[in-house]
Amino acid sequence: MALGGLISNRNFGSFIGSGNGCQRLGKSGAEVSKLFPNALLCRNHQPLQASLHHESGHMRRSFGSFLQPRMDSVIRFRNSIKINRSRAYYKSEESDITEGVVPSADGSAEAILVEGNLQNASPWWQQFPRRWVIVLLCFSSFLLCNMDRVNMSIAILPMSQEYNWSSATVGLIQSSFFWGYLLTQILGGIWADKFGGKVVLGFGVVWWSFATIMTPIAARLGLPFLLVVRAFMGIGEGVAMPAMNNMLSKWIPVSERSRSLALVYSGMYLGSVTGLAFSPMLITKFGWPSVFYSFGSLGSIWFLLWLKFAYSSPKDDPDLSEEEKKVILGGSKPREPVTVIPWKLILSKPPVWALIISHFCHNWGTFILLTWMPTYYNQVLKFNLTESGLLCVLPWLTMAVFANIGGWIADTLVSRGLSITNVRKIMQSIGFLGPAFFLSQLSHVKTPAMAVLCMACSQGSDAFSQSGLYSNHQDIGPRYAGVLLGLSNTAGVLAGVFGTAATGYILQRGSWDDVFKVAVALYLIGTLVWNLFATGEKILD
Repeated sequence: MALGGLISNRNFGSFIGSGNGCQRLGKSGAEVSKLFPNALLCRNHQPLQASLHHESGHMRRSFGSFLQPRMDSVIRFRNSIKINRSRAYYKSEESDITEGVVPSADGSAEAILVEGNLQNASPWWQQFPRRWVIVLLCFSSFLLCNMDRVNMSIAILPMSQEYNWSSATVGLIQSSFFWGYLLTQILGGIWADKFGGKVVLGFGVVWWSFATIMTPIAARLGLPFLLVVRAFMGIGEGVAMPAMNNMLSKWIPVSERSRSLALVYSGMYLGSVTGLAFSPMLITKFGWPSVFYSFGSLGSIWFLLWLKFAYSSPKDDPDLSEEEKKVILGGSKPREPVTVIPWKLILSKPPVWALIISHFCHNWGTFILLTWMPTYYNQVLKFNLTESGLLCVLPWLTMAVFANIGGWIADTLVSRGLSITNVRKIMQSIGFLGPAFFLSQLSHVKTPAMAVLCMACSQGSDAFSQSGLYSNHQDIGPRYAGVLLGLSNTAGVLAGVFGTAATGYILQRGSWDDVFKVAVALYLIGTLVWNLFATGEKILD
């Protein structure tokens, strides 16, 4: 269908097609129709407003501009616009008025888009930035990750009644997940850096989804089978974080790094909320096996989307525009996959050890709160189990919200010229000192409501760590981002295992105040180490 419109070079910012609207932008409709009889005019001889599609994909970039601070160049017009049958081409140099250009009363040039095809306009989902498609797919994989992980914490109650498991057996089943999870932290990073994040993360989701579906079958076969399946599930989930980190280090420019990682990690928090919310309903209506079958089957849907839309790096994506590739790479060439891991070099760098130690200090407090919070609510605040379960959702929601707020703040600071090193130190200091302050107040509060508020604020400020240490692996060694996260997260998982066990030991001989004092002390140690040795500069190439 032919499209006629009169376009002023003084009003390029208003060229957004309005569908049925008409607007007078230059010469009258009668004059236009004399010059260009094939032009399609609206009623009263007014030219139909049109939108220009720049050859270089300007529409795609403008659609994604809300996702990043504007730093790319702006196209400017001077005096002329050449006309093509389907697109308008502009020249920046001075030139005489050419065919298809109508002089206006003040002597400036007016251009007419003589013919265009509305069918050339891409649908909105094709204009969406490809790098943020990768981010959303990683977000959804982390959503599934925690949904499949927390469902056992709910289903274990009817399962233990059906199979007459003791408390010790229940603890053994819950801990068996970490056997596999610890095993693949570093291996997942090595595989991702060598073979690409798409292969490794896809493998992980399929592996843990299959293990989730097999859980009811293994439980019926016997306890040893169930322990093996839960460990297998941990193997699958263990590669998720290193593989994701590897992919985003290649796809996301530094100006968007914090908010992209914050969004992905908020998928974990929302996955916990979703799992804790839907598991009781499914168990009540369909029985406990339904939780594992339904949650596990969602992985197959995700995997199909992953195969279709995901690529390990921008250079592998045939549909990526040249313009977006420039935004992602910033003029540098993509590096080849890692073939050899320089372990000696990596472990000789103080910022790497700052990451490892800080991750340990961070996860000690985080795992204690998330593991023992229901017990604290029940024993200290005297909430019943139903109330405790509902209130356990609150910190996850708080973390999901504040992780994204912290991500936007961090990227804004970077875009305004603050060094990456200072941004990472500021955000992680909030992630350490915030929880330390609010946990220290728990011994002074008088009401359960204030105690819950302190816990929520503690977890909310903790979420700023997503823009601190969790973003730092890509800063200091983008080529080895998977390995670096595997190293630091191994320390983080060990902190969760030892911290959870140590809390039980402390409570047998002391009080909750002692538990919180240990966590606060580790938060302060982490703050000191981080601010002394961490950096946002690349130290591994």
